[in-house]
Amino acid sequence: MHKPIKYVEKAMTYAASAAWVVFDGLNQINQKPSFTPKWSDKPLLKSHEKVKPPLGWPRETDSLCPVCVRETRQAIVDGKQDYRILLNEKVGEIKATILERDGKILMVKDCPEHGHFEDVMSNDPAFFGHLEESFPGSDMRAHNDEKLHKHGSSTIKYGRGSVLTIDLTNRCNMMCDPCFMDANQVGFVHELSWDEIKTLLDNAISIKPKRQMSVQFSGGEPTLSPHFLDAVRYARKVGYNSVQAATNGIEFAKNVEFAEAAAEAGLRFAYLQFDGVGNEANSHRAVGNLFDVKLQAIENLHKAGVEIVPVITILNGVNNEQVGRVVNFALDNPKKINFLSFQPVSFTGRDEEITDERRHAQRYTLSHLAHDVKSQTNIGEPVRDWFPISYMGTFTDWADLVHGPTNDWGQINCGCHPNCGIGMAVMVDKETKESVPITAFLKQRLSKDITRVNDAARGKALSVLGMALALMRNYDPFKSPTHFKLTDLLRKFDKTFNATGRDYGSVTKDRTLADIEKRRGDRWNFLFIAGMWFQDLFNYDFRRTERCIIPYATQEGEISFCAYNTGVGWRNIIEKMHMTATLTKWYEEHGRHEIFAGGKEVGLPTAQHSLQLDAEAVAAGRQDDLDKQGIAKTAREEKLRARAGQRKQDAENERMAALYRQHVLGEAPAEPVVQIQGLGSTTEKEPATTS
Repeated sequence: MHKPIKYVEKAMTYAASAAWVVFDGLNQINQKPSFTPKWSDKPLLKSHEKVKPPLGWPRETDSLCPVCVRETRQAIVDGKQDYRILLNEKVGEIKATILERDGKILMVKDCPEHGHFEDVMSNDPAFFGHLEESFPGSDMRAHNDEKLHKHGSSTIKYGRGSVLTIDLTNRCNMMCDPCFMDANQVGFVHELSWDEIKTLLDNAISIKPKRQMSVQFSGGEPTLSPHFLDAVRYARKVGYNSVQAATNGIEFAKNVEFAEAAAEAGLRFAYLQFDGVGNEANSHRAVGNLFDVKLQAIENLHKAGVEIVPVITILNGVNNEQVGRVVNFALDNPKKINFLSFQPVSFTGRDEEITDERRHAQRYTLSHLAHDVKSQTNIGEPVRDWFPISYMGTFTDWADLVHGPTNDWGQINCGCHPNCGIGMAVMVDKETKESVPITAFLKQRLSKDITRVNDAARGKALSVLGMALALMRNYDPFKSPTHFKLTDLLRKFDKTFNATGRDYGSVTKDRTLADIEKRRGDRWNFLFIAGMWFQDLFNYDFRRTERCIIPYATQEGEISFCAYNTGVGWRNIIEKMHMTATLTKWYEEHGRHEIFAGGKEVGLPTAQHSLQLDAEAVAAGRQDDLDKQGIAKTAREEKLRARAGQRKQDAENERMAALYRQHVLGEAPAEPVVQIQGLGSTTEKEPATTS
């Protein structure tokens, strides 16, 4: 039996549907042209003007040979070739075909020199097709960007991005696999100076469209940079509302005062490395008490006013069983966690020369994620509830329209390729912890309705009315959470896009702890479960690179995340070009920083926390699928096995050579040599005698 208000709301949805017919009919008469906002030199795009890459399958795209690229990059790093070859030539580029075979979507490609390569893009063609069909199109072309977007085939062409990433240092206080940047292993330190940090942030606001972005300070471990707090403070000063740190959490866990200082400087989100529930689930990172560190970091950061986004790198056979446990961890702690970022593994950095056996065993795709969430938590239907992250572009287009032509900044726009990222939004009652995917009680038709409102371009009042009617007519109160009301839905959208100007707590640079608590006071947690799949050399697609929403700000311009960390691999080149010092020189001048590895534990002042934990999940232990199959789990393990195998092969080759010399060539076997203990000389062993 539903609450009486649900029946009233159902009647309101019928009334809204009738009102929509009239509204939409009038709204489509003589649509207005799009305006050109202050933050762009080009007008807002209508839906039919948006560009889409080739989608569907089979299709051809431009990719890379995993071997050619590594060879050329190494030649550039070694000084044997000029890096400008990457600007003017299609180095390592080959054609690839995306096709369906045996119930999977594959990328297949051939290099005339290095042969055949293929990898899985999806284990569910229907889901893959749903994502591509839901793509609304790319954001407007980037402009006024010639100074920063200049990287040959790797150049970003569309939009402004949504997360500007700045690596403050390549130093890290951990030594783990996987690692995008191969931290602590490259033989030199690359660390931005204060002037370089300011220049990168100042340059970033010159590109148009000038959209709000999250500025994410990364590394290495960004908190090791002496400029970390000043960088956060300056990013807020420049005008970015959302400043983040991609962190392992060690410094925040060790020192609550540091978390408070970061919050005071303007840190809004901590993207916290978080690979599972329990210390055993994180043991592949080789820190003895890493889960305890995460819990203390969450406790300290939340208390300070920083929101936490657990970031889970998923490897098949290593921690894919943790997907459901992490989702349940978020559902059990809705007052502290409102965003999860799952990142299916990208074989780059330490893993770029991975064996085919381990790559195929550990490969994990976005379709794996959607199905694992359903099977491990019973939440969400893959095709109904998951959408490409770019699906939100329709709603940010509406917000741009509502905020008008005089706004200083455009809305954040996640216009990435549908193969890049996906998301599912879950409405969670913070009091009862009841959770329901939003798309279970909002019809998919909603995005089509909002597209019609956007294309009409009527201005703020009619656009807000259109959104309200669209939400009401597409809302099913009987499928929403028990205590959720239609007014909660309308307020939630208003709070997200700041359409009416109502005070839900400021997010601008002058926000206070009172603003933070006001926003947290909402009973309803909009939990967004995201999957972001970064490319590697085995599945690289330049159509994705062109639409990258996570640009890296570097001394050589802004570069797509995947082109920087994988692809051509600009990171290796730029960090070597602009290295701060060799490791030896750095250690002489600054000393060595502490590194937690080999099972070493982090000293914590306290283990007390207020988070709710599932004891069974914590005690579940380490996943051992690959151990049972005899497959290495890390690049280091692969190298150790390869060396052991080579030694064994060398010994066998020597034994066979000795037998050949003895039995074919007739040579006498060599006399064994004996080392006399305690002396530096050897003596020949007397031949044995027979009696």
